[in-house]
Amino acid sequence: MIDGTHDGVGSLSASGSAASRLLSATNIWSDAPPPAPASPQVPQPEPVAQADAPRDVVVTKAAPVALPQARSGQWPPRKLSLALQGGGTFAAFTWGVLERLLEEPDIAIDTVSGASAGAINALLLACGLAEGGREGARSRLNRFWVRLMHEASFRSLMLVGGFSPVGSSVAFGPTLRSGQFDPFDLDPLRQALARDINFSILRDARCPKLLIAATRIRDGQQQIFANDAITADVALASTCPPLVHCAVEIDGEAYWDGGFGGNPPLLRLAQQTTTSDVLLVQVTPTRDGYVPITLAAIDRRLDQIVANAALNAEIAAIEWVQAHAAPSLRLTRIAAEDSVDGLAQRSSTDLGRGFIRLLHRSGREAAARWLGQDAGATQGAAPAAAEPALV
Repeated sequence: MIDGTHDGVGSLSASGSAASRLLSATNIWSDAPPPAPASPQVPQPEPVAQADAPRDVVVTKAAPVALPQARSGQWPPRKLSLALQGGGTFAAFTWGVLERLLEEPDIAIDTVSGASAGAINALLLACGLAEGGREGARSRLNRFWVRLMHEASFRSLMLVGGFSPVGSSVAFGPTLRSGQFDPFDLDPLRQALARDINFSILRDARCPKLLIAATRIRDGQQQIFANDAITADVALASTCPPLVHCAVEIDGEAYWDGGFGGNPPLLRLAQQTTTSDVLLVQVTPTRDGYVPITLAAIDRRLDQIVANAALNAEIAAIEWVQAHAAPSLRLTRIAAEDSVDGLAQRSSTDLGRGFIRLLHRSGREAAARWLGQDAGATQGAAPAAAEPALV
């Protein structure tokens, strides 16, 4: 099935959480008809029963090591949903985060949302977990990213949506080898994805729930694809930059990069998760102390602003839900810019091995800090990760 934001709330199961029902009722992205105007005498909301009194939504905006105001007394959480942002090669930071989380045998993964490179990381994680458990997921992520930086090709950047969706120019770094690849021919990309992702296994019961975003060209709306509908074309649609290769057609609809409508999808994840803990991995920088003046620098900064705009709107919507007595949801964030100095000045098309390894290592260290942030807990240094080897 294709689970789109225009589908309303009827697809949610009767056993969905109270958070799911409330967020569905306040879904600001739905294109369903608005409710009838309220009468002049606005009724007061029904009081919430004390037995089901919810915890507040907590959104961690500071550095990833900040302590969330958790009230469950359980840290790290035993069940976790993940929202994985796209950002070209910056998503190698997410590889490091996921690798470190997979080393925690007591943390189960419930639902994973992603757009662009975040979608690729989500698919690699889910496929690996379904086929080979935690070690299978670690191996699959490692194989994909190591091959990416060793190939350093145009195709590599296409696979992770490494080109600016808004920039008017495409700048290729000195490490990029163009090779023989027609950007309008999607077959080589499908074949490359098939090397690392078994799309049929995504329907297996052992696979985490997936929410992969793409943007419908016809109306500009976000489209969410669930496990049963995810194919190689869905992955390519989620990473499709409009100025670099042709739109991807799925069931008669044309799609572009999923980062335009939700990078990553957060509200839909909050609706469908069965756990109160959601971790957002944000790789595109929000802060930049420099005012860009060159064309390349302006393109880069515009890309960063656009990539975070939809995410900021979804976080604001969750904060609105908090103000209206939302049920339990604990949202924390790990941001790459808090761990990698000067990230806003780097290019998301940089496939240099040293840069990819820096991002991977920084992601591992940030995840270790996140795991050890509970007050009173002493967290030792994360196990040193061996340099990735080409598999």
